[in-house]
Amino acid sequence: MKRILLFLGVTASISSIAQQKDTTDLEPVEVKTIRASATAPFAKTNLNKKEIEKKNLGQDLPFVLNQTPSVVVNSDAGNGVGYTGIRIRGTDATRINVTINGVPFNDAESNGTYFVDLPDLLSSVNSIQIQRGVGTSSNGPGAFGGTINLSTNEVNKQPYFESNNSYGSFNTLKNTIRLGTGMWGKNFVTDLRLSRISSDGYVDRAKSNLKSYYFSTAYVKEKTTLRFTTFSGREKTYQAWYGVSEADLKTNRRINYAGMEKPGTPYENQTDNYTQTHYQLFLTQQLSPRLIFNTGLFYVKGKGYYEEYKADQTYTDYGLQNVTNGSTVITASDLVRQRWLDNDYYGDIFSLHYAKDKTQLTLGGAVTSYLGDHFGKVIWAEKGINGNSQYYLNDAKKKDGNVYLKWQQDLAKDLQFFTDFQVRRVNYAINGFDYNPGIAVNKTNTFFNPKAGLTYHKNNLTVFGSYGIANKEPNRDDFEASPNEQPRPERLNDVELGWESKGKKASVGATFYYMKYKDQLVLTGKINDVGSYTRTNIDESYRMGIELQGGAAIARWLKASANLTLSRNKVKNFREFYDDYDNGGQKSNLYKETDISFSPSAIGAATVTATPFRHFTVDLLSKYVGKQYLDNTSNEGRKLNPYFTEDVRLAYALQKGALKNADIIFQVNNVFDKKYEPTGYTYSYLYNTTLTTENYYYPMAGTTWTLGLNIRF
Repeated sequence: MKRILLFLGVTASISSIAQQKDTTDLEPVEVKTIRASATAPFAKTNLNKKEIEKKNLGQDLPFVLNQTPSVVVNSDAGNGVGYTGIRIRGTDATRINVTINGVPFNDAESNGTYFVDLPDLLSSVNSIQIQRGVGTSSNGPGAFGGTINLSTNEVNKQPYFESNNSYGSFNTLKNTIRLGTGMWGKNFVTDLRLSRISSDGYVDRAKSNLKSYYFSTAYVKEKTTLRFTTFSGREKTYQAWYGVSEADLKTNRRINYAGMEKPGTPYENQTDNYTQTHYQLFLTQQLSPRLIFNTGLFYVKGKGYYEEYKADQTYTDYGLQNVTNGSTVITASDLVRQRWLDNDYYGDIFSLHYAKDKTQLTLGGAVTSYLGDHFGKVIWAEKGINGNSQYYLNDAKKKDGNVYLKWQQDLAKDLQFFTDFQVRRVNYAINGFDYNPGIAVNKTNTFFNPKAGLTYHKNNLTVFGSYGIANKEPNRDDFEASPNEQPRPERLNDVELGWESKGKKASVGATFYYMKYKDQLVLTGKINDVGSYTRTNIDESYRMGIELQGGAAIARWLKASANLTLSRNKVKNFREFYDDYDNGGQKSNLYKETDISFSPSAIGAATVTATPFRHFTVDLLSKYVGKQYLDNTSNEGRKLNPYFTEDVRLAYALQKGALKNADIIFQVNNVFDKKYEPTGYTYSYLYNTTLTTENYYYPMAGTTWTLGLNIRF
């Protein structure tokens, strides 16, 4: 599930040290040191505050990034509110490194990113950078598909008050209040945000009730910045985790199986409940005209549970005594259980940045610790409870430390060299699993992650090439195996070659990438020696593709941009396992070369913006995602169909009267009412000598609308 975060760090601009070839010189140091500069030899996309605000109507972060290259997004509830997911170049969120102000956001155990834990964080985000591929060294888990850096700590020098409100389909409501003091007392600045988001969801009963706050105050002086930041989110969502079967998808695509084990009406409190609070304190000190030091301590506290109704459960499976009724011994009952996660995450990030003439050096890193308690409770049983209601307790500890050195050197007037060396050491200790409490894991991995590249930049032309290595530890669930079947870390070799030409009215670019994996962990269907369906290391797989981007100002009132990714994503010598219910055990099939699951060979996006008259804009947003497979067999019976969607956004800026600083935004998503499913899962089994495959999908809503009003004073 999730977490809370407290961070001690510092915010300052390094533009006072040196004027760099970068469009983001005003970013805080804790973000600047892990982001790729404008001339760094990596594929990247930057979003500024205005671009974020334009797209932020209540949907989660992945949907705001949907138009960026190589991105595919999904939503359990079907409308982008609640639990959402993102893939970059076909890589899932557990392999995408996410940081907030330089602090790792990925869950320490699953490595996943649960943006639902911080609803409306985007209203406090000033800039986002998405790096694709290995990218530069960052804090937290290894980046195997991309890196997403979020920054909230820019200084707002002028006082402000904003009210952002929107309402739309499925009773989706967003209310946000933001205010800031601007600079007061010459050296102080304070910002505050309160938010709430609610939605019924497209999928039946997939409701969301989300609340959050953000508070930040800073002392800013010429050479010193001290900032305290805290933000928190509380989410209550009705579960929509099980998807929709292939049969129901044709006749009842909004059905939700969660809670249906209860006889009669579905269980009303089949919900996920979690609170995550972040505290941050940043310090930046300019030590000399060429040297800046940044440090930050953080603490994250997370606690929550999901509740579910389970039918006909055996008491002994929950460590409970059988119930007697007279002379009758009752061994099973319907019951309600809660599965809890109570965790603490804390540490320090730091950097020392030196800049002189043609040389820039950054020494940085992080030290973090995680403590997580996993436990379950039976809170009700139809036929009574006899014994302790807590039926499992497993704890986990994880220590993660890394140090990196980045060197950027101008070799000539138009030629720049970049290299980046990172050493990361991870220790992970697990004391049991829910269904295998006797398994104990204590694993330490040390990784060396080097990167190097060249960039040629002259006039409007930029050409770059880079090579990088990334290593990543397995997730918690991967370790649920005996000592003989423990997983190995994953390794990625990434080659990136890019070209871009920017003119006054047009730009065009292309990035070629080759990402070769060693020991990538994937689901094969195999049951390991402790009875778990864990992921398995596969020897060789790769992704190879080209990302094309372009944009043009066609006329004063009309501009357009587009991106297209064409790729080949393959796994070699893949062995599929499936259960044999006729004879017991499992059977398998070997495939010489197949497509990697959830990796479409074509992903495209386009935006056309028209300004037919002053203060009024029209955006046409197009998205195409090619065919995907639900597993690694390239089986046409286990696929997600390609889809194309079109959104329309109308925005008008009021310029007169009391609402002279107000924007009205009206957006219609999926104008053509396309029925599509961006993700799902599959499993197969042999029964009565017939191989049966069960496919489940997560459907997205058809045509929806949202009306927003943003007011600023």
